[in-house]
Amino acid sequence: MTSDKRTPRNRRSWLFLPGAEKDILLRATHGGADVLIQELEDFVPPERKSEARALVPEILAGWHAAGVVATVRINPLESGGFDDLVAAMPGCPDAVLMAMVTSPAQIRKLDETVSRHEALLGIAPGSTEIVPNIETAAGLVQAGAIAAASPRVTAMLVAAEDMVADLDAERTPGCDELAYVRQRFLVECVAAGVVAIDCPYTFTGLIEAEADMRFARSLGYKAKSLVHGAQIDLVNRLLTPSPEEIVLAQRRVTAFEAARAAGLDRVDVDGLMVEVPTYRAAKRLLTRAAELGAI
Repeated sequence: MTSDKRTPRNRRSWLFLPGAEKDILLRATHGGADVLIQELEDFVPPERKSEARALVPEILAGWHAAGVVATVRINPLESGGFDDLVAAMPGCPDAVLMAMVTSPAQIRKLDETVSRHEALLGIAPGSTEIVPNIETAAGLVQAGAIAAASPRVTAMLVAAEDMVADLDAERTPGCDELAYVRQRFLVECVAAGVVAIDCPYTFTGLIEAEADMRFARSLGYKAKSLVHGAQIDLVNRLLTPSPEEIVLAQRRVTAFEAARAAGLDRVDVDGLMVEVPTYRAAKRLLTRAAELGAI
């Protein structure tokens, strides 16, 4: 990964793109997404899998040249993923996403397979990240163990449509049916020390998409997957600290440090008692803002 690319914790928008549509894939670098994903699973009809695989090295090379994080999503190894990797690894993906992960054993096997490709192709050992996609209840309850299955795992992504189907829930624009899934998934990722990537908002309404993104942000999500390019700017904006948030964080930091210098344990800032956890949260926000270029 080149130094100008965002680190795992600062990759806000993860855009899925149809793996066999060359023009769409090449144009995607102009959309503003932090991460581009050439999708080799559901977005590719079975009869076009070979076509999509043949495109991977060229597409990833173009994405690398544009300075975005260039990734590919493969099928599970047991159902076409080995062939996907043979096609993808010569393109040196920054990360390999794998669909339908339900057990740590799948990630250990993926790690071993990626390691073999790195050795054969002269890619720096261990440089290819792994991002498991959690799309079923079975995967959700194993999320912590899945995250710990390989040091390559820097992030995990939770699905929307496949998860709803697995739960036999009703899909709604408000996404209430996924509330518990998203909350538990975030907790599992935080406990495991990996980035949690929220599920895509698959409806097209931007007002509804903003409400969904604000809910995810309120839970603590710092990354969002996307299937609609029109939502990129929305996600990047809402996952970047705003000027107002930066000013408030600076006020909290300044007030708390002054209180501590005066021998006090806490201080009231706009009706909120700023204590050590609040102070640390404000410091984290300012660090993130600086890393994202918002300060």
